[in-house]
Amino acid sequence: MKHLNKLFAAGLLLAGLSTQAQNGDNPWAVSFGVNAVDTKVSAEGNSSPQFIQLINADDNWNILPSVSYLNVSRYVGDGFSIGLTGSVNKIDKWLERVPGTESTDAVLNPGDLSYYAVDAVIKYSFQDLIKSTWLDPSINVGGGYNFFGDASAGTVNGGLGLTFWFTENVGLQLQSVYKHSFDENRVADADVPTHIQHFAGLSFKFGGKDTDGDGVYDKDDACPEIAGLKALNGCPDTDKDGIADKDDACPELAGTPENNGCPDTDGDGIIDPEDACPEVAGTKIMKGCPDADGDGVADKDDECPTVKGDRANKGCPWPDGDGDGVFDKDDACPEVAGTVANNGCPEVSDEAVKKLNDYAKTILFNSGKSTFQKQTYPVLEAITAILKEYPNSKFSIEGHTDSDGAEEANQVLSTSRAEAVKAYLIENGIDATRLSATGFGEKFPIDTNKTSKGKANNRRVEVKLVK
Repeated sequence: MKHLNKLFAAGLLLAGLSTQAQNGDNPWAVSFGVNAVDTKVSAEGNSSPQFIQLINADDNWNILPSVSYLNVSRYVGDGFSIGLTGSVNKIDKWLERVPGTESTDAVLNPGDLSYYAVDAVIKYSFQDLIKSTWLDPSINVGGGYNFFGDASAGTVNGGLGLTFWFTENVGLQLQSVYKHSFDENRVADADVPTHIQHFAGLSFKFGGKDTDGDGVYDKDDACPEIAGLKALNGCPDTDKDGIADKDDACPELAGTPENNGCPDTDGDGIIDPEDACPEVAGTKIMKGCPDADGDGVADKDDECPTVKGDRANKGCPWPDGDGDGVFDKDDACPEVAGTVANNGCPEVSDEAVKKLNDYAKTILFNSGKSTFQKQTYPVLEAITAILKEYPNSKFSIEGHTDSDGAEEANQVLSTSRAEAVKAYLIENGIDATRLSATGFGEKFPIDTNKTSKGKANNRRVEVKLVK
């Protein structure tokens, strides 16, 4: 009795430090401790137990002061477990009716009978129903085979239990089992009486697998090979944002659930790892950066952040020195105002073309040659000046003769004179790619070849704008 009282007191003390044991996590259990056999179960025979005798246990309990029972069980689900219990004891208190009386039992010493029992147990735990984290009441049924000395018989069993779990795997187990025998006699060493067997001992649960050792069993662990947190089903949370690393798009940066675990410091809806300006609110099209002037160049890269410009010019507007609406970079005449259609150069007016031809008609050549008379050079200089005003325009120089002489000779002469004018212009700064020279001989007269004046008019050079 002393040992039982000590175990019971220890269990009550440690229960305050207990944590819940999950049978599904640790399906196997081994229990061992001391047992007590009480043969006094009825004042009127052996039909019903008298649990009130627990109060006077010293009078009729048979206790072997050592480890005297062993139970092995396995959890099978829904609160049920099945097991097998083996126990030994020494019967030195045998209760019998005193002849001639109706209410008094006699405690006899049957001669230290050896007691052995093997019992199959089906147990149901109420722990989940009462939602306790440490208290585990239970009921059990089963059957067994019992030996009282030389007598042996089977029994039908039913009992109550109470386990105090003071760690997840270790608890104090208390249990009383009523063992009903169908042997109606009560002769020591010849009969197996109906009796009550009490158990007190330690219970150890095991069998749960926790590969990563994080306290979450593999069957419930979403990350069974990586140590994690119970609150996250066994998965780690490196940045401690409450989102498991496996579900966290930014496992090393604390974030929010709506951003899949990533931070958005500036609150612009773009997560920091994808935000080129994570501390300044911007737009998605600018990858999280602001664009104050709306020119498509982020302020951080814009050398003119308050003036709308061109991406190719680092966000600044291109210069237009002559103010003609064509940027200098595209302006073929950056210092002369022109038109967009003519790449920033001025359009050649009809008046300019007329002036060119008026000058061209006064070009004088030495007779029968393509060399210039001296008084012609000022005219050529004037033509050159006009062409330089229109550096983006192209011109055709055409040579013509009168009908005097052979036609073939006139053709050659007209061509050489047109080439002479072209050569002069190139030598005086006109780009050769802007000029072409053609001779037409006597094919296109503009006056009669029957008079000296008419022939003079037909001997001419014309400058035409190439469009």
